[in-house]
Amino acid sequence: MENRAKIEVGVVGITGYTGMELVRLLRHHPYFDLVQVTSRQEAGRALQEIYPFLAGTNVGLLPITMPDPELMARDCKLVFLAVPHGTAMNLAAEFLNVGVKVVDLSADFRLKDKDVYTTWYNVEHTQEEYLNEAAYGLPEIYASEITQARLVANPGCYPTSAILALYPALKEDIIDIDQIIIDSKSGTSGAGRSAKLGTIFCEVYDNFRAYNLGKHRHTPEIEQELSFACGKDIQVLFSTHLLPINRGILSTIYAPLKKDISLAKIISLYKDFYKGKNWIRVLPPGVLPETRYVRGTMFCDLGLVKDERTGRLVIVSAIDNLCRGASGQAIANANLMFGLDVNAGLDRGALVP
Repeated sequence: MENRAKIEVGVVGITGYTGMELVRLLRHHPYFDLVQVTSRQEAGRALQEIYPFLAGTNVGLLPITMPDPELMARDCKLVFLAVPHGTAMNLAAEFLNVGVKVVDLSADFRLKDKDVYTTWYNVEHTQEEYLNEAAYGLPEIYASEITQARLVANPGCYPTSAILALYPALKEDIIDIDQIIIDSKSGTSGAGRSAKLGTIFCEVYDNFRAYNLGKHRHTPEIEQELSFACGKDIQVLFSTHLLPINRGILSTIYAPLKKDISLAKIISLYKDFYKGKNWIRVLPPGVLPETRYVRGTMFCDLGLVKDERTGRLVIVSAIDNLCRGASGQAIANANLMFGLDVNAGLDRGALVP
């Protein structure tokens, strides 16, 4: 490991699942030192009091404080904002104004059009000047922009699974952009840690259901990035479902092929596009992704099928919503922002069984 001074970082909003995952990953990071954690509800307690799995570690002894950008700026070079949309935008501006880099895990800087943001999130954007500055934090696509950024908008979990699955096909112009269907299923941690009737054990166990059909807030984010991929405005049919599992997203995507192209050629196209991108695993013909093989990792597994009868390309994408779809990806972005290897601290095997 390279001998260099550690970079001090903080987490604002430590009590949710993304905050918990950030702690799990940062604890063993070779170059980042977690020195500040905040929560308005849990301020005054030690971190190990709310996360007993940290007992007996130095991280577990960290005091939870109230978020204060000026005080955190004394100790932190970067902060991860793991707070709700609408709250993150003003906090991000405060941190940027005192010279602290920001990776925002909320939706506040993902959409470039403030009116689109207001329509889908029912919140007026108060920091419009940062929308164009924020880099969209998908390392396989925007690494050069992330490297230069002081503010990164960490992608949503569903968009990560869908964009990585569709990007090569759109860049190579092999699918009809007017008939894309994205059918996604997520584990319950994607709904957050707050108590909600629809995500308690007895409502989720031994059940499977759709939700927010036609109105999921990740829709405009997916459409924005896919439109950037092909240079044309895209609308997609995006449907979401809740799986009775803790972690993981499986997206099955359907799009008509524009020309007769073999499956072998499509797989080759995908492998060429993601060459050198170690977290994208394009699976061999006949092998389809499963959530258990990406659990707790940064991998995005892609399975490709050509439906000869209908002339459609079927893409199956599997990611871990908390790691690849949130906290792990946030750390990858922070790595790039400080000129580190994007893989630093994230080389982990799947949590199986």
